[in-house]
Amino acid sequence: MQNLLAEYHDKLSSNNYKLTSQRKDILTVLINNKDRHFSVEDLYNEVKKVNPDVGLATIYRNLELFCSLNITHMLEFESDYKHYELVSEDDHHHHLICMNCDKIIEFNDEDLVEFEERLAEEYDFDMVKHYIKFYGYCNSCQNSNEGEME
Repeated sequence: MQNLLAEYHDKLSSNNYKLTSQRKDILTVLINNKDRHFSVEDLYNEVKKVNPDVGLATIYRNLELFCSLNITHMLEFESDYKHYELVSEDDHHHHLICMNCDKIIEFNDEDLVEFEERLAEEYDFDMVKHYIKFYGYCNSCQNSNEGEME
């Protein structure tokens, strides 16, 4: 965790931003929950456990800053909330989104990597980034009689 925090501190400093205590608290929560996709409200609630004085507007402002510095990226799923996760250079992944309970499952697939390479070659296209999302129903929702699936 300290290595990542130092990396983000350097990134902030090189862009003339300070690692304030509130930014450190937000980043610490994100680092300690790398596998989560936070809505702003969820992140706010988690950071409040560490720093009860943090405000919701502070979370919004810092997530916007972190996105602009490529520390986090915003994920727009077909829900009422935008979600955020840490950018990881060595862990490109895609998402399965349950349309009933909003569960988000990350996955990697070599076939998709090969498909991307084939597309780039076939269309002489230099891909910079992409996001793939599949919508459906998780195992729990498929096996549950609770709630109606679309």
